[in-house]
Amino acid sequence: MPPRHPVPAPGSAELAPEEIPVMQHRVACDGGGGALGHPLVYMEIGDGGAVDCGYCDRRFVLVADLAQDNEYRDPAPRHDAH
Repeated sequence: MPPRHPVPAPGSAELAPEEIPVMQHRVACDGGGGALGHPLVYMEIGDGGAVDCGYCDRRFVLVADLAQDNEYRDPAPRHDAH
């Protein structure tokens, strides 16, 4: 099966999909456009290390070693100032 997003030829007007780095196997996408987005969908990143949204073609790429999937991750960690 050919790649879903072939590399665009130099000088072509075709854009590569937006890549979003993530640290978890489970991701969600709503298109990021507010009212202009798409329905919220959940996807699982498999052994290939990436998954593409079927609505907007965003590509979610696994970028780091994972902690346990059930580990809490603070969305805004605080750093102590010394």
